[in-house]
Amino acid sequence: MKVFKFGGASVKNSEAVKNLGEVLEQYKDDQILVIVSAMGKMTNALELLAKAYYDGNEEKTELYNNVKNFHDEIINDLLKGSKAHAYDDIENLFIELECELETKPDKSFDKVYDQIVSYGEIFSSRIVSAYLNENGIRNRWLDAQNFISTDNTYREGKPDWQITTNLICNKLKPIVKKQMVITQGFIGRNKDNFTVTLGREGSDYSAAIFAFGLDAESVTIWKDVDGVMNADPKKFPDAIKIDALSYPKAIEMAYYGATVIHPKTIQPLQSKNIPLYVKSFINPMAEGTVVGVDKDKDVPLPTIISKGEQVLISMGSKDFSFIVEDNLSRIFNAFAQHKVKINLMQSSAISFSVCADNDPYKLPDLLKDLGKDYNVRINDGLELLTITNYNPQITEKLIADKQVLIEQRTRNTLQYVIK
Repeated sequence: MKVFKFGGASVKNSEAVKNLGEVLEQYKDDQILVIVSAMGKMTNALELLAKAYYDGNEEKTELYNNVKNFHDEIINDLLKGSKAHAYDDIENLFIELECELETKPDKSFDKVYDQIVSYGEIFSSRIVSAYLNENGIRNRWLDAQNFISTDNTYREGKPDWQITTNLICNKLKPIVKKQMVITQGFIGRNKDNFTVTLGREGSDYSAAIFAFGLDAESVTIWKDVDGVMNADPKKFPDAIKIDALSYPKAIEMAYYGATVIHPKTIQPLQSKNIPLYVKSFINPMAEGTVVGVDKDKDVPLPTIISKGEQVLISMGSKDFSFIVEDNLSRIFNAFAQHKVKINLMQSSAISFSVCADNDPYKLPDLLKDLGKDYNVRINDGLELLTITNYNPQITEKLIADKQVLIEQRTRNTLQYVIK
């Protein structure tokens, strides 16, 4: 039993969906659970729609129409001449979303966000399932929310592992044994029957959750790159593919911001020794990268991980007190309450600096909260650069002509916050 995950790039338009069908054609006799992300940049579009709806902005109607027109164009190309029910099922989803947008929004933006943005995965998986069925790849569409049970932490849902594992094992596994199943990444459901998302780019995590419950033989993440590279090939043309990684090395790379694998993906797989393959949907016969080899097989290759859209927040006390345990406790509590993750931190006697993602939905409230007790300074438009197994030649080249705001160095890892 295998778990396949296809990201947004692999379903970004009708041609991409057709290519996905060609990949699955090679595996249609296997027992496979297929997890699909929202199409292309649709999560971004739905985020704008959620914000406009929450704010009561008249732009809401135009944004909704953009989302619907995008999907309609793909549907019309993929499902020409198909049975009416395929259109009806998908059209009903748009009616549901339109009705949602006509109600008064909940007070919690995070809850509103999850109810609206989650439609991206539902639309995408419905379209993919209908297309595959119309083209001879028989499958059953299932709602991931019926199997992944979460707490009430909207936008960052934490699975209830016992309930979720039981549901997947007892309810889903018998179905996957009989036929291919198409479902969604990124989403689950809480005990109040509301949708809860698992965090941005959380479809990889969904794949790990399902694989854990199914006792899958493997997970394959299909990407637009040949495998895990030692740097982003879009930024570093001389990037090299890594053939094999241990679980700890993959966790380290994901933690520092490598976009190929979601940070939470590895540990559920490691606990059951389920290998993870990262392969190219453009070149599906290539070997890609396997995650799960012995640690001593890790090649000491330098890796370069770049995170853009970073902000440096520097805090100093208003009462001239030192930034020690009591102040640090308040600062960390504020970050936790506003769900802002710290990517790097540095302290001195009178100040504390944090590098974080520049999240327009979470950061303003955090800064307002911190400003009550601290003098807060902001630097934005920054990049966090992490280099493992570094050497002088690489580091000098990477920071040439850059302004370094923070540098942190350990024996194997070097990090810069640069402008």
